[in-house]
Amino acid sequence: MAKSIATFLMFEGKAEEAMNFYVSLFEGSEVQAIERYGKEGPGAEGSVKKADFLLGGHPLMCIDSPIPHAFKFTPSTSLFVECADEAEFDNTFAKLSEAGQILMPPGNYGFSQKFTWLNDRFGVSWQLTLQ
Repeated sequence: MAKSIATFLMFEGKAEEAMNFYVSLFEGSEVQAIERYGKEGPGAEGSVKKADFLLGGHPLMCIDSPIPHAFKFTPSTSLFVECADEAEFDNTFAKLSEAGQILMPPGNYGFSQKFTWLNDRFGVSWQLTLQ
């Protein structure tokens, strides 16, 4: 049996900024631990070697990769958020969509009262729903 399972996000220099942004959006969220690269590298000194955080109780990890990659995040994997009410939906959508890309604008698509799909400014894909 696995010791643990967490969603893993790889950034190139924006891990801490993204993590702090996400933690600010949801109740029950917190940064649990941050390990940083030192002078010896291989990442930039002070960048995130590994960080653990919770979003609404869901465990995630993130890093700043010291190696540039040709791939980025893809909408085929997303964080799915069931919002408690319309105010939470609208507020979360406004913050996540700022400087991001809206894939499906907020609306009633028949399977939920209100739904949206977007990529945030860091490239991470999110689905928000209001049942």
